[in-house]
Order: sequence, then C-alpha cells, then structure tokens
Amino acid sequence: MPQRRARPTSKNGRSGGSAGNGRLPGWRRTPAPPPAPEPKPSVSTADASPAEPSDQGSVVQAALYRDGVRVSAPDTLADTFRELRDQPSGMAWIGLARPTERELLSLAEEFDLHPLAVEDAMEAHQRPKLERYGETLFVVLSAARYLDTTEEVDFGELHVFVGPDFVITVRHGAAPDLSAVRQRMEESPELLRLGPEAVLYAILDAVVDGYAPVVAGVQIDIDEIETEVFRNEPKVSRRIYELSREMVEFQRATRPLVGMLHSLMAGFAKYGTDEELQRYLRDVADHVTHTSEQVDGFRQALTDILTVNATLVTQQQNAEMRALAEAGFEQNEEIKKISSWAAILFAPTLVGTIYGMNFDRMPELHWVLGYPFAILLMAVVCTSLYVIFKRKDWL
Repeated sequence: MPQRRARPTSKNGRSGGSAGNGRLPGWRRTPAPPPAPEPKPSVSTADASPAEPSDQGSVVQAALYRDGVRVSAPDTLADTFRELRDQPSGMAWIGLARPTERELLSLAEEFDLHPLAVEDAMEAHQRPKLERYGETLFVVLSAARYLDTTEEVDFGELHVFVGPDFVITVRHGAAPDLSAVRQRMEESPELLRLGPEAVLYAILDAVVDGYAPVVAGVQIDIDEIETEVFRNEPKVSRRIYELSREMVEFQRATRPLVGMLHSLMAGFAKYGTDEELQRYLRDVADHVTHTSEQVDGFRQALTDILTVNATLVTQQQNAEMRALAEAGFEQNEEIKKISSWAAILFAPTLVGTIYGMNFDRMPELHWVLGYPFAILLMAVVCTSLYVIFKRKDWL
C-alpha cells in the first residue's frame, strides 16, 4: 500500500479539528427527527444499512468533503483512500454497518487506528466510552429508539473514529439514523467546514435527540403500568420487570455519556476547539444530563411501582386466604351442628333398638313401668347431650 500522506494543517495552524473561530449565525441546533422504526435499506441512501451484500461490502456511504462541501462519493474504500491522498485539504467521512474484519484492518492500516480500538469495533458490545489514541479520538455510543408496535426500547451501538482528516462510523444496530445526520451536515456547510469535530458533534447530537422519543414512550408506559397495577391486571408484574430491565440498559447508555461530554469540554482549550462548536457541545451535554436524570427517575419510579404491586398482590392473597378460612370455619360450624343433632337422635334410637329385640326374658318387658322408664331414659340422654353440646357451642 502506498505511504500514507501527511496530516494536513488547518487554517489556525494545528492538525485536524476546527478551521477557525468564527460564529455560525446561519445555523442553529434543531432536534433531529426520531428515526423511523423500519428504514428501508439502500446503498444510495446515506448511512442506511444495505439490504444485501454488494461489491463494496459493508461500506454504506463514503464521501469526501472540502470546505464543507461534498466533492466526491467513492464506491469502495480503496477509491476513498486514493482520492483522500490526492486532496490534502479534504476530509473523508466513511460510514460502515457491521463491517468485516478485513475492512476494519484496511481502515486501521490507512488511518493508523489503534489496535485496541479496532478490536472493540470488531467485537461490539462495548459500554459507551471515549478514548484518545494520539491524534485519533475513539468514541463508543449507545443509541436507542422506541418501537411503538411492541412498546419496547431497541438499542444500537455506534463506534466513531475521529482523526485530523477523517471520520469513520461503525454501526451495530438500526439506530441511529446517520443518513439524517449526513444530510443535516451537508445542508450546513459552515458547520461542516469546521472539520471532523463538527461531525462528531452532529453524531452526538443525533444520538441524544434520539433519546427524547424513548423518554416520551417510557413515560407513557409507566403511566399505563400505574393504572394496570391498581386494576390488578395479571400480567402487569412481567411488564414492570421487562421495562425495568430496559431502563437499566438505558441508564448504561446515558450515564457514561455525561462524563464523556465533560471530558470533551475539558479539552476545549488544549485542542483548540472552535468557540461556536464549544457552545453546541455544551448544549448537548445539558440535554444528556437532563435525559440521564429522567432515566434515573424512571428506574426509581418502576422500583416503587413494583413495591406497590407486590403489596397489593400480598393484600389480595391475604384477603383470599381470609375468605377461605372464614368459609372453612363456617363449614366446620355446620358440621358440628349436624354431628350434635345426629348424636342426640342416635341416643333414643339406641334405646329403642334394645327394647325392640323381642327376647322373652327381658326384665323390662313384663314390668309395669318399663315403657315410661324407656321414654324417660331417652329424654334424659337426649337432654344431657344437648346441654353438653350447647356448652361447647356446637349448637
């Protein structure tokens, strides 16, 4: 491979980064539209995932810019490298979706990417972080989008390499919609003219703006869950658990981003970041902080709802157990009454049975008081049993 060209020097005399300290009166921060649930993949659409593998592999969009204007859109990485060497004042913006190892290694060789950063980009499943390797900044972001059909939060991972004259994005997931970011930057050449740092800002801004629909959707879900809890819906516990798990992942996406942006702001003076770009990055940091606080509140609210739901379920179970116990007690009382009357009625039956055996030699058969004695015996036995059962509250 030909020797890599030297880093170009910007107008203020340093490598890469911004290209001046002028204000940008014509451009103001506007929230990026929320990503579509199922964007149709197309190679010609900037940074949209290709539907099928093509000759250019996982390269979704590669473009070269000079003074904030696109000058070419090479079809392959090799063409991108060649044209970038031929344009010492240009900037390359390469977008990849789930790239192969060979593609990442070719990028690493061309742009002197650190092996640890390349390894992270290959494996994915990284937590949001910011690492600086010499002149290259490596950023890992966790994007999110809310799926209305399933009422779930879908997370995607984005790796960004920012160098003096290049920006490389590696997507693992459907979010964020980088085609909107590229279009937005190309419509603001005064911002794109500031170089790779401005592209990084736009990506950060798009990721953070993408959190807003998620926050709104989760808030609606929590309101619905609160209603279902007090309605004793049978499946509400599972819904609380699943949403809590999503909030844990959402918290992992937003909380590190606060520290990352503060680290970027701490390096403004050292790396000579454009003054207007500093304002935009501080605005993104404010939005991230607000979102992180909201996510923390959601997680606490779900914990409280889960506690309330457990209390209500316990109360319902106790009420059911109490009802069963009362029903069993009433049943026992009825059984005692029936058993008592059965015993009372059994006593005269026993006496009558003995006197009805028809034996010739029974003393009471020829006794004048035999019949009254039998009747009296029956009455005494029955009365005694009645008094005994009454004292034991069986009757």
